[in-house]
Parts: sequence; structure tokens; C-alpha cells
Amino acid sequence: MKTNPTEIKSSFVRETLTLAALLVAASACWAAPATDDPVLLRGKYLVENVGLCGDCHSQRDEKGQIPAGKHLMGAALPFAPTVPMPVWAPMAPRIAGLPTLSVAQAEEYLTTGEGRPAGPTRPPMPPYRFSPEDAKAVVAYLKSLKAKAH
Repeated sequence: MKTNPTEIKSSFVRETLTLAALLVAASACWAAPATDDPVLLRGKYLVENVGLCGDCHSQRDEKGQIPAGKHLMGAALPFAPTVPMPVWAPMAPRIAGLPTLSVAQAEEYLTTGEGRPAGPTRPPMPPYRFSPEDAKAVVAYLKSLKAKAH
């Protein structure tokens, strides 16, 4: 049976477009905020592109991808210290919705490294020192994720 090159090209294009559509749809569940609010947009930028929070606070599958519904929902860390470190945190907690911190606690934590009921930052979490404006944006963005179905 002879295969028509046009059919192969058409099939490839169709499969590529289908994959692209699936990727867009999968990312929509954690691509909040769907708003023009500059504070939420700034917070999203800081969480996803500066702090890279999802690197530790999101589970990964065997391909290194974040499964649907797992973005910023907490995860076991896939690495450990190379020297003894008694205060090492082996788990990154859920930060979508910031369920364990009030707005004031979260803003204080992101600007000073203090204010968490659980105590100061433990490695490997960096002791961020965001400006008050940036901390407010990060907290607003993370709090906005609580209404999402993760």
C-alpha cells in the first residue's frame, strides 16, 4: 500500500495541533489569574518566573512534568543535602491558596523570613527578602489560587 505524502503531512499537522491544544488546556488549570489586575499579574510573574516556586512546591511525573492539579500543591523534594543538615525540610508544603498562613503572616515571611507559625525558613527554602509591594503581589496571587480546582 502506497502512502500519500500529503496525508502524512496532514496527519502530522493534525497531531501537532492536538498536542498543542492539550498542553494549553492542561496549563489552564494553573494559569491563574485570568485577570488584568496588575497586582495579581505581578504576583504570578514573581511566583513562576523569579521565585520559581513550582520547582519545589509542585509534584512531577516520570517525565518531569507537573501533573494536572498538582501545581503548587506541595511535594516531596527529589533531592537531599550532601552533608548532615538537621533542619532540612524534606517536603515543600502546599502554597496554592496559602492554607496555613494569613495574609499578614505570609507578607511578613516573604519580607523578613519570619512570621510563620512553624518558625523561620528551613533549607532548602531560600530566605526571600521581597519588597513589601512584591510580597503583597505574591501573597495576592497565591491566595487567588485557593478557588481553583487543583
